[in-house]
Amino acid sequence: MSTTSGSVAGRSRPKPALLLGFGLVLFFILLALGTWQIQRLYWKEALLQTIEQRTHSAPVPLAEIEKRFAATGDVDYTPVTASGTFLYQGERHFFATWEGQSGFNVFTPLHLEDGRFALINRGFVPYDLKDAAKRPQSQVEGQVTVTGLARNPLPAKPSMMLPDNDPQKNIFYWKDRDAMAASAGLPAGAGLVPFFIDAGATPNPGGLPVGGVTVINLPNSHLQYAVTWYGLAAALAGVLIFRLRRPAKEK
Repeated sequence: MSTTSGSVAGRSRPKPALLLGFGLVLFFILLALGTWQIQRLYWKEALLQTIEQRTHSAPVPLAEIEKRFAATGDVDYTPVTASGTFLYQGERHFFATWEGQSGFNVFTPLHLEDGRFALINRGFVPYDLKDAAKRPQSQVEGQVTVTGLARNPLPAKPSMMLPDNDPQKNIFYWKDRDAMAASAGLPAGAGLVPFFIDAGATPNPGGLPVGGVTVINLPNSHLQYAVTWYGLAAALAGVLIFRLRRPAKEK
């Protein structure tokens, strides 16, 4: 009887140690997640500061923005001006919402004086006004000057949860610059500015498209996430300490 009891007790001893080991691993994972969120917080704060500085700077000519992009690959939210004529038959439509309404952001090729094209996000139109023929007053003829914000191109689809773009139906769910340009009917061999331009809020004739739709107020919840992970780590530490002290009290 005593031998059996001893063997059972011997087999049960590793369980607390195993649970303690698992708890320690989980504790350090929670600490790592909290630290990662702190790092993301610093990154997001620096990004927001950069955006604030750029959006409040004076617009500069397109050629200058192209030089910056060639040097750094980053011109996001930098004010820019560009002049040319719109190629309205090449409108590309990016599915979007604006003030609770579904519709499209209208990306229109702007034919520059040097023969190249820039894709301009002229702004939002409601879903039932996707067809440019329903808003002819918005098609300004002749030379125009656009003032807006340069936007970096996306290297790939930002999320697998997004549907694939449908160039055949002229509906884009993510901003694939090359696919937009390829389906816009541009002349063969036409050059393309390597970034987008989001037009500012200056009203268009007829009120459409609604410009100034660039989202600038980015969410910054990393501090709350960090507090959550660190709080869970502290709670787990309390459980582990209680578990380690408990055998001594029982003895």
